[in-house]
Amino acid sequence: MPLFTVDPDKCNKDGICAIECPISLIYMPDKDSLPAPIENAEESCIHCGHCVAVCPHGALSLYDMAPEQCPPVNKDWHLSAERAEHFLRARRSVRRYKKKDVPRETIEELIRIASHAQSGHNSQPVNWLVVYEKEKVHELAGLVVDWMKRVVVKDPKLAEMLHMDRLITAWGLGFDVIMRDAPHLVAAYAEAGSRPGPVACHIALTYAELAAHPLGIGTCWAGFFTSAANDWTPLREALNLADGQEVHGGLMVGVPKFQYHRMPLRNEPKVEWL
Repeated sequence: MPLFTVDPDKCNKDGICAIECPISLIYMPDKDSLPAPIENAEESCIHCGHCVAVCPHGALSLYDMAPEQCPPVNKDWHLSAERAEHFLRARRSVRRYKKKDVPRETIEELIRIASHAQSGHNSQPVNWLVVYEKEKVHELAGLVVDWMKRVVVKDPKLAEMLHMDRLITAWGLGFDVIMRDAPHLVAAYAEAGSRPGPVACHIALTYAELAAHPLGIGTCWAGFFTSAANDWTPLREALNLADGQEVHGGLMVGVPKFQYHRMPLRNEPKVEWL
């Protein structure tokens, strides 16, 4: 099966697909010829779909991706610069949640959206783990506290810098300062040794937290959980993580208890032009 096919009735031979291919696998023999793959293009194609997406005429189809399978870009939905800034600045880390569950299908939709985040060489190394039951999330928070107790002994300077003693004390008093009583947890992990894995997981989780607000979801990064998940065997076992699987981030997930009405100020960015 050829890597791609071109509909001669739709192609106007503008060469955009060849120009946009990130691996330069498409060439135009001459101005009157249809786009063609270079020799052994199948071995190097990363199946990013740019060639399918960029063609104005829907003329090119990858062997596993046709134009009609790809949702069209709705230009009427594009954000203005002002609205894009408002959307991004209005994002808040949510640490107080209502005592209600987010529907499973809503979390599935959140992950589906986030799975379209970019990854190096379109490797798509991100795997997802959802802890849905609140009791299980609370159990995991307790395991993180157990990990902190070990850090206090093994690395007291780190523990002091991160105020772990206060967090341990708060947990003992019945306050969940690890998972913030969130009803759900969504984590992203990749195989150890995957070079794009850590960054791809971070980007995908960022997509998820940005997509959460329109879905009525509040999120907050679970930093202590992430550190413990790669360092504390009891927590890894509770997550059913295999050897060689590394957690690169987790999000507390729930319905926000409160709404924010203003966008707080931040420091001016420090920029150096070269």
